[in-house]
Amino acid sequence: MEWEVVIGLEIHAQLATKSKIFSGAATAYGAEPNTQACAVDLGLPGVLPVLNQEAVKMAIKFGLAIDAELTERSVFARKNYFYPDSPKGYQISQFELPIVGLGKLAIELEDGTEKVIGVTRAHLEEDAGKSLHEDFHGQTGIDLNRAGTPLIEIVSEPDMRSAKEAVAYMKKIHSLVRYIEICDGNMQEGSFRCDANVSVRPVGQQEFGTRAELKNINSFRNVERAINIEVERQIELIEDGGTVVQETRLYDADKNETRSMRSKEEANDYRYFPDPDLLPLVLDKAMIEEIRATLPELPNAKRDRFIADMGLSLYDASVLTSSRELADYFEQVLVKTDHQDPKLCANWIITTLLGALNKASLEIDQSPISADQLGGLLLRISDNTISGKIAKTIFEALWNGDGKDADSIIEVKGLKQVTDTGAIEALVDEVIANNPGQVEQFKAGKEQLLGFFVGQVMQASRGKANPAQVNELLKAKLSS
Repeated sequence: MEWEVVIGLEIHAQLATKSKIFSGAATAYGAEPNTQACAVDLGLPGVLPVLNQEAVKMAIKFGLAIDAELTERSVFARKNYFYPDSPKGYQISQFELPIVGLGKLAIELEDGTEKVIGVTRAHLEEDAGKSLHEDFHGQTGIDLNRAGTPLIEIVSEPDMRSAKEAVAYMKKIHSLVRYIEICDGNMQEGSFRCDANVSVRPVGQQEFGTRAELKNINSFRNVERAINIEVERQIELIEDGGTVVQETRLYDADKNETRSMRSKEEANDYRYFPDPDLLPLVLDKAMIEEIRATLPELPNAKRDRFIADMGLSLYDASVLTSSRELADYFEQVLVKTDHQDPKLCANWIITTLLGALNKASLEIDQSPISADQLGGLLLRISDNTISGKIAKTIFEALWNGDGKDADSIIEVKGLKQVTDTGAIEALVDEVIANNPGQVEQFKAGKEQLLGFFVGQVMQASRGKANPAQVNELLKAKLSS
């Protein structure tokens, strides 16, 4: 039997506010355990939550960015459940009336086509604390610093049909929340994580299969691995005559397996009811328009502009707009080069710079080479001061901090390209004279030897001869 995979994601993005969603306690990461949990976060008797306006603005900003319906009057509810790191015994969230309603987001598939993924809702809620197991030898430590940190939970429609589609969607959301500066997207610190709802059904069946929810996955690689292994488990279970149970499962990255945590609660098990301490949230249309005016150019719009205005390929434009920092870096390089050759700039950033950054496990904002430095280097390629090969040498020098800019390195190391036709012609004549056997073979039809002659001339010039001129002169002389 052929099976179809059905996936929906619930993404939790911590909002980049300085204080918590219902208290003035700090949200800074890395403080000593339990030093940033105040009486409101702990739900002590007599305290009252006060809604953080910045968190509301960030939720609205996200809704506008995905072209979603904004709920004019949303309500906060208490979601009741016991968990060791939930100090109040309930979580303040939104249930029936979330602040952000139906929206959509287009993702790029591997074959270059686009697919629109529906967003069911995005609601505001508070984060729980953290259970720590590693250092306690059979016990659990509870750190409540994270309790009360504002979250936006982004719930997709079950529109994804493979683990790769799910990763593409998650990456798109990750890029978007960083573009609009509502979340730092740091997955290692837990500020961006997801739950995946996974089910399978026979191809052609309309009814959804029973789903399992995979909890708290915090890397793109693990999302793909977790979904794939869960799909295998469900198909094998059904084909062996078993039944998939609706439950919450944990993904163990070390063992590459999912295992049952608890049966999946239905909404009524949480006993949702409106929080008696919080008034309904009523959105002001003027505030919404003010927030709309602060939206930056969004990733898809920027990608389309790079294609239309700069002649970049879809692939190059998609890579360069995958993060706001990378897109900004590219545009700064363009400014430095006076927009002379966007394709050259894109190629160097994607191939050379990102290759070096990946090898060093660095992000673009940690690049040892600034946009101005790379732009200055590319200018010297464009004006034929240096060849592409020499440029690689200068790139390495800039990477290692051996010079403040390309011009100073060219000057100190004497790397300026030879463009004097007479000087290059003399080198060409010398190489031809020294290789009579290869000349005969070339003239007999072995034209691939042209590369040999070019290499000999470039070697004789210590890489400084202009390659285009070398090629032109060799072709003329060898054909005469």
